[in-house]
Amino acid sequence: MSKIRITKQFSFETGHALYGYDGKCRNVHGHSYKLSVTVLGEPITDPDHVKFGMVIDFGDLKKIVKSEIVDQFDHATVFNKNTPHLELAKELQKRDHHVILVDYQPTSENMVIDFASKIQKHLPSHIHLHSLKLQETETSFAEWYASDNE
Repeated sequence: MSKIRITKQFSFETGHALYGYDGKCRNVHGHSYKLSVTVLGEPITDPDHVKFGMVIDFGDLKKIVKSEIVDQFDHATVFNKNTPHLELAKELQKRDHHVILVDYQPTSENMVIDFASKIQKHLPSHIHLHSLKLQETETSFAEWYASDNE
């Protein structure tokens, strides 16, 4: 049976700031992120199976990514909890803002690594995460490939 890659795309709005950065991104700002999630597997060959012919139901993949990434990060502000941004984060939280504190500098590169880890934990054992593409702007994106991280 052939291996097939299935891709589902997602969009969400997230703010962040890069503490210690030497450019404009040190300021709190936001992006309209686009996330492409590609998984790899073999189509189900059992004609009696409700998902016959599918690698994974797009709806099942959507549930995982929506729960682990989109619902968490959409309209949130992400800060590295190991920086002085923690004070700003606490103030925003007091004012009922959705803030996510992470253990890393919230660059697209580090976010895509985090997302890969979160998604992989919830995929069925016969489905493998192949790659992620996190697009921050129309012309800038970070990519994660399983083959690069074995």
